Amino acid sequence: MGPEGKPCYLSTDDRGGYMSRLADNIEAEQLEAATELLEGALGALDDQDAGPEGLRRLAQELHQALRDVLRVATSRGHLLEVSEPHRI
Repeated sequence: MGPEGKPCYLSTDDRGGYMSRLADNIEAEQLEAATELLEGALGALDDQDAGPEGLRRLAQELHQALRDVLRVATSRGHLLEVSEPHRI
């Protein structure tokens, strides 16, 4: 995120460059973390002994993961708009 909470996008013609690879790796880590959290969330939600604090923590982690995944999807969508021609 940039100033005032506005999203920042990496714009480069060098898809194999250092910054592009770094961004791709960070996005992959964010998606993997969200996948793991999602898999574990069902178990926590099914746990009858899960207390309010544990569920609150789960909700916060799911919120963060969803925010990251949405950022990745938005970024990738932005890249598609810029780099791929529209097909009719």
